[in-house]
Amino acid sequence: MEIEKLYEMLKKSQEAKGYYFSADREKVFDLLEALTVNKERYGYMACPCRLASGDRDGDKDIICPCIYREPDVEEYGSCYCNLYVSKEWNGNEIEHEYVPERRPPEKIVF
Repeated sequence: MEIEKLYEMLKKSQEAKGYYFSADREKVFDLLEALTVNKERYGYMACPCRLASGDRDGDKDIICPCIYREPDVEEYGSCYCNLYVSKEWNGNEIEHEYVPERRPPEKIVF
């Protein structure tokens, strides 16, 4: 899928849920490109900021949008990789803090 089309499709569906792409368009497109690479590699769009195992069941928590996005955006205004953010984060109305990893250590692949 062409990155621009993926961007428009996800923008429309996720903004309706209150999640916005970061205003850093270059970073967003880099992350979307990485998502498509993971889709080709694993058959699903694993979070580009985490190492996927290739086992869909084991990685279901990091299939984008991952299960950590909601609490990350709620608490920090951004998800772990800064792909999805709040309006306040994009508008620089809140501090851009480091978002810590919420994925349990036993699920992290090395």
